[in-house]
Amino acid sequence: MISIEEILIIVVVAAILFGGSKKIPELARSIGRATGEFRRGQMEIQREIENATRAGAATQTVNVNVVEAARNLGINPEGKSEEELKREIAEKIKN
Repeated sequence: MISIEEILIIVVVAAILFGGSKKIPELARSIGRATGEFRRGQMEIQREIENATRAGAATQTVNVNVVEAARNLGINPEGKSEEELKREIAEKIKN
């Protein structure tokens, strides 16, 4: 696979041969902008993945806490949704 440095060298050589030296600064700016946009996009995707991971972890913690609370109150949590467990916990606490 060709690395970014090799591509850059090929583009610079082609610009010198076919476009003259006036095009090199313009080409460098374009490459810089494209690289910056790529990195920004990459960082944005990483942030979204981290946020989704954190949200998933928070949801799991809530589920574990609800199941644990149900067990502590003598409620069998097997096969029940979180909402069902919450209702049963509320009923158990009222009584």
